[in-house]
Amino acid sequence: MNANDPGQPPVTAAGSISTNLAVPRIALAIGAHPDDIEFGAGGTLAKWAQAGCEIHHLVLTDGSKGTWDPTADTAALVARRSREQVEAHIRLGGHGANDVHWLGRVDGELVADIPGRSEIARVIRAVKPDVVLSHDPWKRYRLHPDHRETGRLVCDAIVAARDPHFHPEHGLDPHRPLHLLLWEADEVNHIEDVEATVDIKLHALDAHESQFESTMKATDDDGLAAFRERMHQRLADIGAPAGFSAGEAFHLMSQL
Repeated sequence: MNANDPGQPPVTAAGSISTNLAVPRIALAIGAHPDDIEFGAGGTLAKWAQAGCEIHHLVLTDGSKGTWDPTADTAALVARRSREQVEAHIRLGGHGANDVHWLGRVDGELVADIPGRSEIARVIRAVKPDVVLSHDPWKRYRLHPDHRETGRLVCDAIVAARDPHFHPEHGLDPHRPLHLLLWEADEVNHIEDVEATVDIKLHALDAHESQFESTMKATDDDGLAAFRERMHQRLADIGAPAGFSAGEAFHLMSQL
């Protein structure tokens, strides 16, 4: 697969690989755009939700550039992608719009700044996740700037959320997550078994109908079937080093 395909790269790690974190009480997945979370960690989130985990989404941009149509009404696209994201969240086992949070930056214009760090840290302190999931900011040869900047912001915000002298204006207690899982990982060291939730992941991706052409390369039913087959094969390849029939790969950071 191309380094700029969304979500799950091949596993090339030569060292040891851990598997299957204990199911967290609360998980917060942070993506650059609507659909990034489903690509990056949809199977893992669905698995945890089935086991009783409360899952939250935080999406940092409005998705306004997510079309190849130069005549598109971008305001309508933003509204559509917001609805699609809430539906995808519900399909993964989330509780709905109240657990889908937005930073509201313009697609393609995200930068790792102090206001963004503050807002993400505020959400971390409010939600109190055991596990945070997001883009790997160290992923080599990744073209889209929003993915790099999201990863940087999340790492910076974890530090800010855990340390009491960052952003006292929040009026919230500090919170230190137990684990950070980075998808699109430059160096994979952790795989989650998603055999039982591959179809849920794909069902959640199906909610992002506005992205069928641009992201999934699908303009008809045959194209969607080919996309699903590619995803099944990719997840099978990722799971194989850990002995799973399907897996999602991450770089795991603990003792945050």
